[in-house]
Amino acid sequence: MYSSTNFAAPPGSSILFYLNGQRIVVDHPDLDMTLLQYLRSTGLTGTKLGCGEGGCGACTVMVSRYDTDESRVIHASVNACLCPLVTIDGKHVITVEGLRMSAKPHPIQERIALLHGSQCGFCTPGFVMSLYTLLRNKPNPTEHEIEECFDGNLCRCTGYRPILDAAKTFADMAWKQGTAAADGSIYVSESKAKGGCGIDGCCRLQKSSEAVVTSFGSAIVHDPTKSPTSIANGGCCNGSGSDSGSCCKARKQHDSPQAGCKAVNQAEADKAAVISRFQRYDPTQELIFPPFLIRYAKRTTNDSEPQLRPLDITSTDAHSWCQRYIRPLTLSELLAALEQHPDAKLVAGNSRLGMQVKLKRSKFPMQIYVNDIPELRQISETSSGVTFGANITLAKFERALDSFVAKYGAQQTQSLAALRENLRHIANSQIRNVATIAGNIVTASPISDLNPVFLAAGAILTLASTGGERRVPISEFILGYQRTAMLPGEVLVSVSVLFNKEGEVVRAFKQAKRKVNDIAIVTCGFRVRVDENRRVVDAAFAYGGVASTTVLAHAAASAAIGSTWGDRAALDCVLGACQQELQLDYAAQGGMAEYRMALTTSFLFKFWGISCNVLRITCTESMFAHELSEERVVSKARQEYAPVEDRVIVGKGVAHLAALKQVTGEARYVDDMPELAGELHVGLVLSTRVHARILGINAEKALSLPGVVRVLTARDVPGENHWNIFKDEEILPADTVFYYGQPLALILAATQRIAQEAARLVSVTYKDLPAVLSIRDAIAQSSFYDETCQLINGDVDTALTAADLVLEGESYCGAQEHFYLETMVAIAVPKGEDGELEVFASTQNPTEAQMVIAQVLGVPASRVVCRVKRIGGGFGGKDARSIPIAAFAALGAHNTGRSVRIALGRDEDMQTSGQRHPFLGKWTVGVTKEGRILGMRMQIYNNGGFSHDMSVGVLEHATAHLDNCYRMSATDFLGRVCRTNTQSKTAFRGFGACQGMFLTESMLCEVADRLGLSVEAVREINLYQHGDATPFNQKLVGWNVPRMWTQLKAKAKYDERRQAVDEFNSQSIHRKRGLAMLPTKFGISFEVKHLNQGMALVHVYMDGSVLVAHGGTEMGQGLHTKMAMVAAETLELPLESIFISETATNTAANTSPTAASVSSDLNGYAVYNACKELADRLRPYRQRMAGESFAAIAKAAYLDCCNLTATGHYCTPDIGYDWAKNEGLLYFYFTQGVAIAEVELDTLTGTHSTLRVDIIMDIGRSLNKALDIGQIEGAFAQGQGWTTMEEFLHSSSTGQTFTTGPSSYKIPSAMDIPRDFRVELLEGADTSALKTIFSSKGVGEPPLFLGASVFFALRDAVLAKRRQLGVTAPLHMESPATPETLRMACEDRLALMARIPQDLREGKAPFVIRI
Repeated sequence: MYSSTNFAAPPGSSILFYLNGQRIVVDHPDLDMTLLQYLRSTGLTGTKLGCGEGGCGACTVMVSRYDTDESRVIHASVNACLCPLVTIDGKHVITVEGLRMSAKPHPIQERIALLHGSQCGFCTPGFVMSLYTLLRNKPNPTEHEIEECFDGNLCRCTGYRPILDAAKTFADMAWKQGTAAADGSIYVSESKAKGGCGIDGCCRLQKSSEAVVTSFGSAIVHDPTKSPTSIANGGCCNGSGSDSGSCCKARKQHDSPQAGCKAVNQAEADKAAVISRFQRYDPTQELIFPPFLIRYAKRTTNDSEPQLRPLDITSTDAHSWCQRYIRPLTLSELLAALEQHPDAKLVAGNSRLGMQVKLKRSKFPMQIYVNDIPELRQISETSSGVTFGANITLAKFERALDSFVAKYGAQQTQSLAALRENLRHIANSQIRNVATIAGNIVTASPISDLNPVFLAAGAILTLASTGGERRVPISEFILGYQRTAMLPGEVLVSVSVLFNKEGEVVRAFKQAKRKVNDIAIVTCGFRVRVDENRRVVDAAFAYGGVASTTVLAHAAASAAIGSTWGDRAALDCVLGACQQELQLDYAAQGGMAEYRMALTTSFLFKFWGISCNVLRITCTESMFAHELSEERVVSKARQEYAPVEDRVIVGKGVAHLAALKQVTGEARYVDDMPELAGELHVGLVLSTRVHARILGINAEKALSLPGVVRVLTARDVPGENHWNIFKDEEILPADTVFYYGQPLALILAATQRIAQEAARLVSVTYKDLPAVLSIRDAIAQSSFYDETCQLINGDVDTALTAADLVLEGESYCGAQEHFYLETMVAIAVPKGEDGELEVFASTQNPTEAQMVIAQVLGVPASRVVCRVKRIGGGFGGKDARSIPIAAFAALGAHNTGRSVRIALGRDEDMQTSGQRHPFLGKWTVGVTKEGRILGMRMQIYNNGGFSHDMSVGVLEHATAHLDNCYRMSATDFLGRVCRTNTQSKTAFRGFGACQGMFLTESMLCEVADRLGLSVEAVREINLYQHGDATPFNQKLVGWNVPRMWTQLKAKAKYDERRQAVDEFNSQSIHRKRGLAMLPTKFGISFEVKHLNQGMALVHVYMDGSVLVAHGGTEMGQGLHTKMAMVAAETLELPLESIFISETATNTAANTSPTAASVSSDLNGYAVYNACKELADRLRPYRQRMAGESFAAIAKAAYLDCCNLTATGHYCTPDIGYDWAKNEGLLYFYFTQGVAIAEVELDTLTGTHSTLRVDIIMDIGRSLNKALDIGQIEGAFAQGQGWTTMEEFLHSSSTGQTFTTGPSSYKIPSAMDIPRDFRVELLEGADTSALKTIFSSKGVGEPPLFLGASVFFALRDAVLAKRRQLGVTAPLHMESPATPETLRMACEDRLALMARIPQDLREGKAPFVIRI
């Protein structure tokens, strides 16, 4: 019996914790403040805000606590964005700054930096901390554990491979240089111990002279006329090894793909050389857990020391969302508090409440924290089962389940093993480390991962109140949508699960859009028990995701009970009953109605096969039970490129110059800058209508909120309110909103939280207007912009007449969110005189930001300076769409005379910024029976959104890439931009080219299907040859696609693998493999002629250091690193002598945006020209002062009045194309590539794995081969995401953006990349025709389309399934090929059963739509 009691000790109002080893005490903490907000307020800005939902991992920190139940310290990776500061009492928080700094980095930081695992760097601290936590718990993990530890971390730049490579150097048996052994000791080879690299006979040990050791990012400068063999070959001895000049690393050889000779794979040699220099990882040298906190947790501190006490804190801010916070330490204290405050919200991991506060702006004024109550964390066992304390974390629950399964064996623990299976797919490590069993059960979510398993297992819940205990079956506990049988004042104490009996099988299944870190679409738990005659005596089939709450399929269970398990008739009966019982309306909330229904029977079918196999029942399904589950394979990768022997620096695999600052958290992004005195924050008032007249804006309530300074509308714009080259978009709308989420007013307030709160208090009245959302609706309503784009070559009608086959059809590819990890941010600082303004912005286009701000404020552009240090990812999304954000800050600063900061939340960013353009193509094509294309006519449409933005340019780029790599004798391409009431679509890596190529490649697939040919054969027969002309009349020179096609086909053993795939598919019923080979040709140049120019400013200082400024921005692509390499090579200086501080409009004026993959071309040549001029000026001094330092030479030149400053300019020659005449040079050159992708598809769920990808790219003579490999891998991952999982959706009823964060929009994770990823650079190609800087090619965008090879491999797998089923109807697949798309395309019996008849669809729209 529990009784109401007061706190055992007087409650406190302060919290005590340690931060990076230092004790911190906070009196009366802000109850609304998260740990992330606190950390950043103290200057620890390495921990980033990426989403605020716990879905991206950028905010990961390690939180350690002493567990009194287990008597040990628990280290947990935690999402600081969801962790309330007040819950940190008694814990030790370690941030990325707590490891080490760039001068002496932690081994984790060093390895990620030097192995190219950090590009933009915004996500990097989160990856560092996830790996750090793993190593603190297990110093010698397996590679599988390493990959799993990143399940909550997202990266948009790298494609994950280099991060995983770096992390796996800590794995058991990995390399063994500086790797901790299982006992915590260090293994070092004899060679390593003596100073060698670890390879027997290391060249370092063969010569007594001291080796030259370079600092990070530096290069040893040898005589440019000589080949620095050891350096070029990735040596570890820097040329100081054996007299032969051959480093041990350089002697590692492989077969060259270009010839039969042996050649060095410089990529692997570089990697080995870097690894050989890593510092050892010694886990004994980590920050210890403060001993005081152990005594604090045990409540054994001295009277003079702080005591662990209950907490009862009342907010000092009347406007706080949480007004009172109670932290009891015993169950009786909790029950007493609940009796007094029955409406209080219980808080444990805060994963759900934090999301509600973030996304729904929910307020919970009274909160009780329950994570420090030992009685709720107990685990006990009896002969009949196990009882779990309801408040153990999911991570601890998983460990306990592992223990019980191992202890009691498979049969008794079927239910426990099923729970463990679903646990591993719940959210991510950071969430599982804090979320609890009780939270998962009590929320009664319809998509709970655990409730269906508990329901199937017949779990019993124990509830307690001051009135006593009661036990409730979970089947009676869940009453409806987020409704339970819990009475006021009750708390869930424990959940009991029975052991399983003989003849009983339990399994759990879950389907989501992404394999990890995702919420369920459908989740389920199944249990069946049969007697010795296979007669079913008991069954339970529980589902989540198909009703308003977790439900039992009673009819299906009734159909099963009494039947003979294993008989086909029983299966048909159970499946039919399930399908009839779990019906969904076509417009069902959450969408995917047919897919969800298909999953209900598909999972039940899987369970049938698996359970029959377990029960040793022979039937067709049990024979293929091995196909019904999947074990994830650890990924591996290989990169290949040849040495660079004719240059000292350019071309070498130098790591990103800012990488060490990024991995340590030292790198500063815009929002990391300290606040200035009196600084204001912007809150956006967003439209809640998709298209409407603004009748009035009432901001009285907002202005009454303390801290609110000003509300700005269109009337407060002093200058020009319209912007972009078409002047069809307003900074703030004057009278009409054109899409749901459009900013229509700005709140200026003392803090971001106040500004965002006030924005929601603004009342806007509207008059609704007709709206258009999708491309197809726009076509139907003729809603177009005026501009068209057309390319006509030859006589298409004649070509079609001559064709053996003429086909008509459509191709579609969807939108894609940029999902840069750093959202839009800007700070505007007024200078106080002459209207001067300094703007710090995360933008790819500082010049346009400068010009637009000047126009908006009505001042000359010379009064505005825009500065960009670095960008946390851009991908085109921070070109035009960053301009209004910077203008908002500038407008606020102008109107208040104070510094103004704007930093968008992830949901605000995704609602207001544009995405990749969706495209629809309507085509007619004529081909011969061999598949040769004779003529093609295609009308293409992109969804431009509510304003022009860059949609016309994107359309032109798409039109010019409809040919991809194929010769077509007659073409007629016509493009239109659709005007819709959605965000203005904008530039995205690829800029329309990938969409154009996708439309044509989809068409070729349908052509091949009709001809009975492989699409690879159709592609190959149509490949351009050297000298052919494109539809825009550009002859192909330096054309290497046929060579790469042949080379990759042989090296990757395409023909053998094709045969193996076909053999696999002939033997596998439910899993199918697919193979696709895909080329790409990407034109490099801005299509607007005047943008093809770059400029640079270079200073040589008297101490010999060099400062370079140029017009490009650094956003992770390594542009600054490449520019520094060009400068160092040209000036014949070590790389460490070159410094690039930032990009600013007062040092690089009138710049082009960093876009179109031309920034290295344009700015590189400009830097070269400036440095060449300086080198020429300094040459006489160098000759006269041979042997003296460069500092002495620079000083002498200065004293001689030699100008040590030079500007450089470059304009791409010969560019200029006339669309009306179809003449002129459209592109300066083409970057080319070929990829092969192999996949495996689960045809019952639509889930797939990318088994292997091989890529070869022609990028000319790379400026930095390692960085370019990273660009290829990162672009591929984006292309794979675009075509397979990234589905951007809108509400069909309101037009509101549905996908507003990582909880609803899925980019690839580390678990989604190819299991075997091989990337190679084409070597030995003739580059004589390339007139680019050092004969290099742009690489940022071109590889992205190769990610679509995964889509086409999946299509191949679906075709295999359909052929097995005898489906002869044409296969039409649109991008992205989500699990829903793939599952329903298989058209098997279960998919057809789930189809909703047309008469039940009439008058209804799906819940969400693609546009």
